[in-house]
Amino acid sequence: MQDVAKEAGVSPQTVSRVANGSDAVKPETRRRVEAAMDKLGYRPNYAARALKHGRFKDIGVVMFNIASFGNSRILKGIAMAANASGYAITIHMMGKDRDRSLAAAVERMKQLPVDGVIIVMEENLPDFNTFTPPRELPVVLISEDPSDTCATVDADQHGCSTAIVDYLLSKGHKTVYHIAGPSTSRAAQSRAQGWRDALEQLGLRIPPTYVGDWDADSGYQAGLALAHDPDCTAIYAANDQMAYGAILGLRAGGRRVPEDVSVVGVDDSLVGMVPRLSLTTMRMKFDEIGLEAFSMLERQCEGGHVPVGVKTVIPTELVERGSVRDIGA
Repeated sequence: MQDVAKEAGVSPQTVSRVANGSDAVKPETRRRVEAAMDKLGYRPNYAARALKHGRFKDIGVVMFNIASFGNSRILKGIAMAANASGYAITIHMMGKDRDRSLAAAVERMKQLPVDGVIIVMEENLPDFNTFTPPRELPVVLISEDPSDTCATVDADQHGCSTAIVDYLLSKGHKTVYHIAGPSTSRAAQSRAQGWRDALEQLGLRIPPTYVGDWDADSGYQAGLALAHDPDCTAIYAANDQMAYGAILGLRAGGRRVPEDVSVVGVDDSLVGMVPRLSLTTMRMKFDEIGLEAFSMLERQCEGGHVPVGVKTVIPTELVERGSVRDIGA
């Protein structure tokens, strides 16, 4: 610290203020100190900072898959909110060769300099109903089901499915076919259950489920098969990639979209990737889920209270484009 102070032409106390994120430093002085830190390779001692202030200003994020559209956007939301509040993030991937449980993930994070943990519950974990977070390390779950011991936030996966089914039925369709995501996915399970419950509640025929893997190719194969089913006039795919693949498969099988078959997806992930995008979808606000998860964790890290046993729901939004036809008009 003395070397940085000498290089920047300031006192060691000023260097300490910059290292600890204090606002009591002029912007020009801050830039000079930071330039000196970079030149000399100085890094603040975060353990010492934690002893002084009681926090590391770092949060842990546990994920199963960082590459999927939804998870990457959730992570973006967390990172944006953390950066705005002066926090860093430490990411831990839930490996297939490890003890896959909430307790194991949190135990791993307890060994790292983090103030709290956000866990993205992409898959079912065996101790979801029994896990209790340690008192010294607050935990927020991004989960379809509310936890009795942790603050919880997510979109309404089940409700978005019932809304899509109701929307397609309002367009004159007699039933709705479903292309589901992989059986290991909690989101896919909830979306499939919402589709099934919506049809059952109205006493309508429940067609066979086609199971995909989130990728467009699996949607293509389902669409190609459904092109030969004359009763299929409406398809709800559990994400936009499978929905877009289904459209191509239907067309390859001689069916037109939306003239012969209407198709709806979920997530709105193809904007900017597919030109002249015509897919109607239910937009998932993944960024907002990440922002809210961080906000809930930060409140706990600073001594605030966040309710457990209930889920904070981030609403979805129907985006109508050109892949649905009103056959009753």
